[in-house]
Amino acid sequence: MEEAKQTLIASLPEAPRKPKSKVARAMRKTFKGTAHLSNLLPTGSVMGFQIMCPVLTHQGQCPTITSRWLTCFLVFVCAVSCFLLSFTDSFRDQCGKVRYGLATPSGLCVMDGTITLTEEEKEKYKLRFLDFVHAIMSMLVFFAVSMFDQNVIRCLFPVPSEETKELLVGLPFIIGVVCAGFFLVFPTRRHGIGSPLSKE
Repeated sequence: MEEAKQTLIASLPEAPRKPKSKVARAMRKTFKGTAHLSNLLPTGSVMGFQIMCPVLTHQGQCPTITSRWLTCFLVFVCAVSCFLLSFTDSFRDQCGKVRYGLATPSGLCVMDGTITLTEEEKEKYKLRFLDFVHAIMSMLVFFAVSMFDQNVIRCLFPVPSEETKELLVGLPFIIGVVCAGFFLVFPTRRHGIGSPLSKE
């Protein structure tokens, strides 16, 4: 009975697809580009920041100058981590196992060193100028995210002036819009450490 149903369903003609309008195509491109924004920040750096920030800031109280310095250090280290991890990439070997490497001017340097890539594959993963721009944008996005964190704001700016408040509200928004626009126009092709895995 079940086989007969499957055969009957398979024999039905496919419904004709309606041609997509320009608006539908534009929206599809926009959503597809927005999906690339998940590549902006390595998840490990953001998670490390989210875990450590409440501890180092004492829930935003920062009772000592040391806790303020440690908060600044945490933001700096996580931002540098976002920058450096932008130069990592991944690929699947012949067995389907994910291998990570560091992009260099001569190609991808595989981290565990067990696999050597062909010249054609090395060319594919070569370090380019756009990688540096993506790394800087990733670092800026992280700074914007950290400026939205209330523990950081209360720690570093316990009594902000009106100008500081405006800056703390406006600057992260501007950074987010500029970087999101850049990544929509020039999406990253890297699938590094902390980013979604490569399908290839």
